[in-house]
Amino acid sequence: MVSEVKRTIEINPVSRIEGHGKVVIHLDEAGNATDARFHITQFRGFEKFCEGRTFWEMPLITARICGICPVSHLLTSAKACDAILGVELPRPAKLLRELLHMGQIIQSHALHFFHLASPDLLLGLDADPAERNVIGLIGADPALAVKGVQLRSFGQTIIQTLGSKKVHPIAAVPGGMKTALPKTERDRFLKQIDTAVADVQAAIGIIKDYHEKDNEFVCTCASFPSAYLGLVDKNNNLELYDGKLRLIDQKGKVLEDQFEPSHYLDIIGEHVEDWSYLKFPFYKKMGYPGGIYRVGPLGRLNVSQGITTPLANAELKHFRTLGANGIVEGSLYYHYARLIELLYALERTQQLLNDRDICSTDIIATSSTYNEQGVGVIEAPRGTLFHHYWVDETGKIEKVNLIVASGNNNAAMNKAVHDVARMYIKDNRITEGMLNRVEVAIRCYDPCLSCSTHALGRMPVLLQLVSPTGEVLDERRTD
Repeated sequence: MVSEVKRTIEINPVSRIEGHGKVVIHLDEAGNATDARFHITQFRGFEKFCEGRTFWEMPLITARICGICPVSHLLTSAKACDAILGVELPRPAKLLRELLHMGQIIQSHALHFFHLASPDLLLGLDADPAERNVIGLIGADPALAVKGVQLRSFGQTIIQTLGSKKVHPIAAVPGGMKTALPKTERDRFLKQIDTAVADVQAAIGIIKDYHEKDNEFVCTCASFPSAYLGLVDKNNNLELYDGKLRLIDQKGKVLEDQFEPSHYLDIIGEHVEDWSYLKFPFYKKMGYPGGIYRVGPLGRLNVSQGITTPLANAELKHFRTLGANGIVEGSLYYHYARLIELLYALERTQQLLNDRDICSTDIIATSSTYNEQGVGVIEAPRGTLFHHYWVDETGKIEKVNLIVASGNNNAAMNKAVHDVARMYIKDNRITEGMLNRVEVAIRCYDPCLSCSTHALGRMPVLLQLVSPTGEVLDERRTD
């Protein structure tokens, strides 16, 4: 709906994402979009209300931040608690945690591509919204929809087997894991890998075909230069569970290489705007907004020099041909990158299941002393996730800092909606398909807004009394 008073368009809510947000597009007198912002309208204060709890509770508490990616918070929190304990996990515990993480990557990436993104890609950006959804997808291509369900189920079954539940599992604890993997379950999972790999390869064929048919839109839609951040292994290969941070600029120049994740505060700052509950992280040495960076599948593949599994590495080589100097900028390429990671997660799952230690019961380490703080970092499906806890001598939480994956992409998502709105909304010509393109730019990042919103000090409240014509008659603000 276009407001005749304020000359704004509001997309509320943005659909097919996790959490609640809206887009406000500002028009000039000629009906051209001049600005657009992605407003995160929900607020959740996990950083604050965790204070006073014992650090042992944090993995289960923070896993409740989200029902889509609880495993990511569970594992990152457990890693932060490991650091507080100062323990080195037994190798089988590390393998099981990584297997649990692969289950999370599989189920989340499958959910996004097959059910949230593919209605736009396969049914058309201008299709009737009543049909441009997962139900319409089932009608148009039931076999593809089934592949998505089966892939997600495979990932969720891994999570349930290791953590007793598909959602909010209780697998990882400070110092290790609660449950070992039975050999019967290992063998059952191994039998499903080949089918799952074939399904992902079919999806990769679909996204490549889409790129060829609509190459101009893919290359230009929400394509802009930025820095990129992600974890890598010691050889700068893709790493999703552990590793060091790598940050590159828009031309591929390395800004930070093999950087210790526990020192993240030395390079990352957080900017606050009064129109969003989601903070804006940035690279400190470049300031804000010059230091904005992107994370998640696109960011990870841009910073990685290779992938340690053969099928995914072959796709990465092709992916790099899509951008100048091997750097791929277009936001729509997130979908292809996500499928490459899904392929890697399946290959890595097979490697883990074939490891001789995967069914070992040596899965816990203990300590009677506490360090003053601990940092856990992991590559969640949507990007780099940071948990940082400060504790007193009894292990009670004094302070919590969370930089959540979608938060890292906040500035980039706002840049994406700004650019797409200005590209398509002109001369008072507004169609549903144009507005959907703005939403498509956001969906590329698969944001999880429930995860991302946390307090930085006291949150302001603005109460306005507005007349029927839109005039603000009175207002009161608390800071």
